[in-house]
Amino acid sequence: MTDSVREAVQEKLANGIFNCPKELTLSMISGKWKINILYHLGTDGPYYFYELQKLLPAASRKEITAKLKELVEDGLVNRKPLKTVPVKVQYSITPLGKSLMPIIDAMLKWGQQRLDDLQLGQVEFGLGKVKHE
Repeated sequence: MTDSVREAVQEKLANGIFNCPKELTLSMISGKWKINILYHLGTDGPYYFYELQKLLPAASRKEITAKLKELVEDGLVNRKPLKTVPVKVQYSITPLGKSLMPIIDAMLKWGQQRLDDLQLGQVEFGLGKVKHE
C-alpha cells in the first residue's frame, strides 16, 4: 500500500463516494514505519522525536517526519510542541490510535508465528510447502 492509495482514499472520502472499511484502515496504517511508530507510542509512549529516531535507527529523519505528519493528520497521533529551548516535540497516541493496538498486536503475533514457522524449515506458500534454508 502506497501513499498514493492514502491520497485516493482521502479524495473519495471528501467526495462522499467511499465505503470500503478495510481499505480505509489500510490507508491509515500502511506505509513504511507507521506500524512501528504506532506500536511504540501505544506501548511505551509518549516519545520525543529524537527518541523515536533511536527506536527506528534504519528510518531517516525525513521518513519519520513524513509518517508522523500523516499519523497526526489522520488523528492517530498527537503532536505537542513544548516551550523549551531548543523546542522539543512530544508525540503520543490518541484514543483513535489506541483503538488500533489490538490489530497491531494481532499482526505482531501473526508475524512471530510465521517467523517461527520459517525457522522450522518448512512453510506453506500457495499450493505447496517450501523448504526455507
